[in-house]
Amino acid sequence: MTIYKIADELINKAMKKANEINVPMVLAVVDEGGNLIQYRRMEGSLLVSVDVAQGKAYTALALNMPTGEVAKIIGPGGPIYGMEATNHGKIVAFGGGFPIYHEGKLIGGFGVSGGSVEEDVMCASYALENTEGVDK
Repeated sequence: MTIYKIADELINKAMKKANEINVPMVLAVVDEGGNLIQYRRMEGSLLVSVDVAQGKAYTALALNMPTGEVAKIIGPGGPIYGMEATNHGKIVAFGGGFPIYHEGKLIGGFGVSGGSVEEDVMCASYALENTEGVDK
């Protein structure tokens, strides 16, 4: 299964959950090089979420961890304090971004933005748990 097929399914599953909770979202998938390969902005979603979703996808890939965990390491006293000031401002340190693994290999990042952090995480997690080809 390719990252493109996985990206399509992730976006569709996350949109399904976003529609269920009635929160318009922006969804983004980057490949293993950090390149945006799939993107969807639901009608009525916040404009700021366009950059945030892409940043979450990039951050999850670049640091190989969920973005909800990033704040612990880039905040004051963290081992990589100040990291958010690098990478042209693409580092996002709040939940809603996840690395994508297929057959044990990191193949991309997935970012969801538009609701509260909890809603973003809920939609992204639902998509990851219900997408064929994604390691659970």
